[in-house]
Amino acid sequence: MDIKIRRVSIEDLDDVAEVEARCFPEAEAAMKALFEQRIKTFPESFFVAEIDGKIIGFINGAIINETAIYDELFIDATLHVPDGDYQTIFGLDVIPEYCNQGIAAQLMNHMIEVSKLKVRKGVILTCKEKLIHYYSKFGFENKGVSKSEHGGSEWYDMLLEF
Repeated sequence: MDIKIRRVSIEDLDDVAEVEARCFPEAEAAMKALFEQRIKTFPESFFVAEIDGKIIGFINGAIINETAIYDELFIDATLHVPDGDYQTIFGLDVIPEYCNQGIAAQLMNHMIEVSKLKVRKGVILTCKEKLIHYYSKFGFENKGVSKSEHGGSEWYDMLLEF
């Protein structure tokens, strides 16, 4: 399987929104208008995975100076700090028929490498309890239950420091 990871473009908007809708429950999924704002605000930290020109997954997140994600970030891309210290991960999506094939890991490793090249201090994300072990494999440390109430779920703050 030949997977290409590249920076997002505004032409990818419909495909990205479709992937998100397939990967997350409605209460947690970002809407198309939010993706448009993110693509326009921080395309340098928004990457898609393609197979034969079809987008099958993506990873994205703003850059901030805090070590934990707060809910306002999910809905307001203007909180992005281009020269900030920490790369956030808002979403790591791979459509179901391509799951468990290492694509999410390729996207995550790509984001980590780009963050290192940009001389960030680290990468942060929130995840559900069942995914703590998965993100630990990349070196993320569980910082405990997050203050985030996004989508009405319980989240855990994860931090990868360089």
